Amino acid sequence: MPADPVMIAIRAWNLAATDETVAALRTQWGLDLPLWERYLVWLKGFVSGDWGRSFRTGEPVLTEFLRRLPVSLALGLSGLTLAILLAIPFGFFAALKPKGVIDRASRFLSIFVQTMPGFWLALILLWFFGVYFKILRPFSGSYSAYILPIIIISLHSLGVLTRVYRRDLLHTREQAYFTTALAKGLSIRQACWHHGHRSALYAMLSAVRSEAGWVIGSTATMEILFNLPGISQFLVQSISARDHMVLIAYVMVVALWMMVLNAIILTILSRLDPRAA
Repeated sequence: MPADPVMIAIRAWNLAATDETVAALRTQWGLDLPLWERYLVWLKGFVSGDWGRSFRTGEPVLTEFLRRLPVSLALGLSGLTLAILLAIPFGFFAALKPKGVIDRASRFLSIFVQTMPGFWLALILLWFFGVYFKILRPFSGSYSAYILPIIIISLHSLGVLTRVYRRDLLHTREQAYFTTALAKGLSIRQACWHHGHRSALYAMLSAVRSEAGWVIGSTATMEILFNLPGISQFLVQSISARDHMVLIAYVMVVALWMMVLNAIILTILSRLDPRAA
């Protein structure tokens, strides 16, 4: 976006675009420094909590983000957690009876959610549950307004994680030790759970790391579509205003989200398989 932050701020704050004003703002924000020095100053401020000030609202960016962070975290984490919790039973029963009803349903879900745009699916479900049946009140401002967005966020990850869990469980059924477990009197269900669940869970959680990026994008879509005051909605509003401070902070927040989630998953994986530590 070719735009000068100083000129954007001057227009947003209705200041006189004099040489003195431009020079004062450039000095105040360190824009008169070399690029490498500017980056170090910005990085030091970011680490210490000085994320700059929004041109559009006039408030500190950190304050704006902290105000909206609970909404984005509630949507993203709830959707991802719901997908993980549902993927285990769906994947388990799909592996018990390949080409059965649950297996076919999980395959259809995986293909459907990856080929259909998230906003289109959200609009259909919004009309279905909010207008036609009037079961949910999406724009009421209450907790019920979060139910549908969380479900939609979880659907894509649910389809992918279910297939990953099922695939690894089927691989376990082909091993010699699984045949030995059946010969000892265990049922297929018992053998799958005792001898295949741990490795299938490991594979599924490994796939969660790649799903974290999708969760960010789908959370942004749901915040805009359902008018939820999260960080992503604030970002979209800031893009049109060329609010550079907000854009830079958002990139860093996304990077931190990916790093923290990756660290948590790696910790869990090391507990499941100490050899991966």
